[in-house]
Amino acid sequence: MEKHIYFDHAATTPLSEEAFNKMKPYFTEIYGNANSQHAFGREAVKGVDEARDTIAKIINCRPNELYFTSGGTESDNWAFRGAARAMQRKGKHLIISPIEHAAMIMTAHALEKEGFEISYMKVDEYGFVDLEHLKSIIRPDTTFIGCMMANNEVGTIEPIKEIAKIAHEHGAICFTDAVQAAGVLKIDVKDLGVDLMSMSSHKIYGPKGVGALYIRTGLSIESIITGGHQERMKRGGTTNVAGVVGFAEAFKIADRDMDKNFEYVSSLRDHFIDRVLAEVPYVKLNGPRKEGRLPANADFSFKYIEGESILFSLDLAGIAVSSGSACSSGSLEPSHVLLALGLPEGLAHGSIRFSFGKHNTLEEVDYAVEVLKAAVERLRSMSPLFKPEGEIKNV
Repeated sequence: MEKHIYFDHAATTPLSEEAFNKMKPYFTEIYGNANSQHAFGREAVKGVDEARDTIAKIINCRPNELYFTSGGTESDNWAFRGAARAMQRKGKHLIISPIEHAAMIMTAHALEKEGFEISYMKVDEYGFVDLEHLKSIIRPDTTFIGCMMANNEVGTIEPIKEIAKIAHEHGAICFTDAVQAAGVLKIDVKDLGVDLMSMSSHKIYGPKGVGALYIRTGLSIESIITGGHQERMKRGGTTNVAGVVGFAEAFKIADRDMDKNFEYVSSLRDHFIDRVLAEVPYVKLNGPRKEGRLPANADFSFKYIEGESILFSLDLAGIAVSSGSACSSGSLEPSHVLLALGLPEGLAHGSIRFSFGKHNTLEEVDYAVEVLKAAVERLRSMSPLFKPEGEIKNV
């Protein structure tokens, strides 16, 4: 029987049946433009308003602090560019972590061309931000500090509340990319103290093509998509009504089942990590072991072989994984995240990310370990770089 096992939930998740059913009427019956004044439009905007209320309640913000976007990348771009440009009279020094999503890293490069200066806070070998280093690089002209809530490659959960406190003590605003964290970790934006926060629907069993940006009341940032009067004149473009409705339903379910899913998915992750470390030689677990790690994430580097070779071997056996961030996996460059953690290029090239979901089973995990062991052994037997190192079993 052909296997079809999906261990790439950090890249995207299947649309839940509940979210799909909630969306259906907005494709076939309530199909009006939410910006139209007639009855069809009013019915559509009612669904959008209910969705906004639902998500706002989950993250403890006001509904009018939540703006719908096309996803995490747009939300990141809007927060970073919009805030930097709005505050440039005060200063043009911006700080982010070196392990941010490509949406932030590439935007940083673009902002440098506009005359902004970017500094990167250090992270330790597990990916945790060095708070003392952050304090040391803040300047009077620092206006923006951004750090993701949880890393998409190695799963490290960052001390966002502490980062926000440091930012505010120095007169800067704090942004967090919560794309991997929303629906997985409990988020209260007021308690965290963040000024801006991005989210995405398709990471939590919702539809693709929709996300949100939280913008704290009183903070004004520039728009990057101009057009009509949608999203209170902050973000032009016809509202993706069905997507927004599906996003809210998926988020509601994720919030309801959070503790159960966290415990179950963590158990799959721990079982997988324990077996790989015990049974596969010359391998390194990237990120923290358990504490401070997303429940779904297991990221390994395999010495002497390329990660993509392992990926293709697993794919042939019916197992879907990633060789890094889904948005960067088409690149031949080693992961910037792993390099920031201090891994040498060769080891960074040999990384594979496994990310488990609520529908996976222990049997699937065990099958994956057996396939992985065979693939690594076969690939190393063909590698001119492979030189067994006696009793050394890990990197």
